[in-house]
Amino acid sequence: MEAFLASTLAVAIAEIGDKTQLLSLFLVAKFAKRTPIILGILVATLLNHALSAWLGAWVAQWIPDAWLPWLLAGSFVIIAFWLLIPDKDEGGNARLLRMGAFTATTIMFFLAEIGDKTQVATVVLAARYEETTLVILGTTLGMLLANIPVILAGGWIMERLPLSAARAGACGLFLLLAVITLLATLGQA
Repeated sequence: MEAFLASTLAVAIAEIGDKTQLLSLFLVAKFAKRTPIILGILVATLLNHALSAWLGAWVAQWIPDAWLPWLLAGSFVIIAFWLLIPDKDEGGNARLLRMGAFTATTIMFFLAEIGDKTQVATVVLAARYEETTLVILGTTLGMLLANIPVILAGGWIMERLPLSAARAGACGLFLLLAVITLLATLGQA
């Protein structure tokens, strides 16, 4: 359950102010129906984060046990400080928009997540926790928790969110994950 909760919280907080939230706002402005957008985010995130988590679990198998906690903690620290850098809106693709809300959302979200902070976090979380399925479900739920309110309430929420505080909180959470990873390792020694 720790893997699920840590993954959900990490991605939900890290996603605040992320480019995919800006993408959610863009999609809401282009499409009247919200449900296909939400379902597109669900499908894209499940696919992207499943691939990412399986990659993280696979890579963790090949790293020596003595190195893994240190590499994971270092990765959490890098992600923590990366979260302090605001994302920019990269705009949308007109051809995709003609495909409809669900297809456009699925493709755009999948592509937007490639190399994104939350995708990298998913790889690291899956390497940290052995429960890969719980990491996938947690990161997907975290993505939905961060984006559904934006889809439903749009600009009203984004105007009132203190993004700098959210970024600082996300940074703190990933630093805490780094410390917990090292303490768990030292406690086993």
